[in-house]
Amino acid sequence: MAVLKARLTFPNELITEPVIYNLGRKYKIITNIRRANITQNAGWVILEISGDQDEIDKAVEYLEGIKVKVEPVEGDIIQ
Repeated sequence: MAVLKARLTFPNELITEPVIYNLGRKYKIITNIRRANITQNAGWVILEISGDQDEIDKAVEYLEGIKVKVEPVEGDIIQ
């Protein structure tokens, strides 16, 4: 099982959308929110995504397609 730890930065128009929920429903992955900050105008989440590498890759491609910025992170995760 592969694991991706990433910072997701959401565009303003997606702040109120259930993006992470939809991600888990659409792909065979497990999502785990490690840290987040959401306001009325901006939002970011440190998300741990586990699953087969091809499913993780598809999930990242989907996120980028809806204009969510995906940046891998290391060490900024609560253990």
